[in-house]
Amino acid sequence: MRKSKTLARIRAGEVIRTCVLGHFIPGYVFHAAREGYDCIWLDMEHRAFSIRDVQLLLTYSHMYDIDIMLRPPTLEKTGLYRYLEEGAAGLLIPHVSTAEKAAMLVDAVKFPPIGDRGIDNAGLDAEFNIHSVDDYVTWANSETFLAVQIETPEGVQNADAIAATEGVDLVFVGPGDLGLRLGQTGEMTLDEAWEIVAAACKKHGKAFGGPTLPTEEMQKRKDQGAQLLVNNSEFHSLRTGLNENIGRFDELS
Repeated sequence: MRKSKTLARIRAGEVIRTCVLGHFIPGYVFHAAREGYDCIWLDMEHRAFSIRDVQLLLTYSHMYDIDIMLRPPTLEKTGLYRYLEEGAAGLLIPHVSTAEKAAMLVDAVKFPPIGDRGIDNAGLDAEFNIHSVDDYVTWANSETFLAVQIETPEGVQNADAIAATEGVDLVFVGPGDLGLRLGQTGEMTLDEAWEIVAAACKKHGKAFGGPTLPTEEMQKRKDQGAQLLVNNSEFHSLRTGLNENIGRFDELS
């Protein structure tokens, strides 16, 4: 069964090189892996995919040995662990503002004794039922991960309790939604929120991270202790490439 590059980086104290995919572009999986990324954040919160789309992208991720951290469009328990059965290396859950919600998610996606996930042992993740149940459960609890997004002031206030939740592997700061809400309440700056999350994760030995563009932001969050750094997406790559290539027309004599 495949080992998670994200978790390997976390355990080694290294940066998780992460990019984003929000559309059905199988070739993106290949090229991200080829260029040395560890993880693709597959966004299904704001983008629509069919189950066949998802299955193919996850199959490609196993073929080319790159993690897919899938942000699902549901909190339904069987819906969550079905994505793991289809081959996702981890799940990224938006809007986790309380330790109670974090614990509910652990219950859904971790096997006993950590959680209460239902077992199948016949999906892509289990290599279609060639391993014993005990080996599969041990692998799944150690090689798939749960990332929770802090995107509200309440989530920042509860960052210590969320980070302390057994079974939460990574805390993800969502600067878009969090920045929007903090701008309306004025109770703290986004930088102050990052500092609170960083301190909570350091206290409880949990990895953290989030979107980090441009390079200065990547360095700033790395210096703060963040491991999961997101620095690219298909939109960013397309826009950058198109902008660069359109300029070549101006160079023609």
